[in-house]
Amino acid sequence: MIWEKAQELYQMEQAKTMGEDFKGITAERKELREGGYFYQAKLIVLRNLWREKKGLALHRRGGNDAWPRAGKQFENRMRKAERRE
Repeated sequence: MIWEKAQELYQMEQAKTMGEDFKGITAERKELREGGYFYQAKLIVLRNLWREKKGLALHRRGGNDAWPRAGKQFENRMRKAERRE
């Protein structure tokens, strides 16, 4: 469940940055961990499970339900990507 969400987050970012060149590349687990995707996915999945258990609505932000502070590696990578653009 967490690995699938991490792969989904990875592919969403790849599709966003590669545009029409995106071919559905999948990452290895090591890449997902190093890139911060696993940590972010774990937070999302655990939060959603907790909300389901409590009967609360799932919170989504613009189609991406990422936790605001998902991990330093992920944040740093996002900042670097923004600087390149």
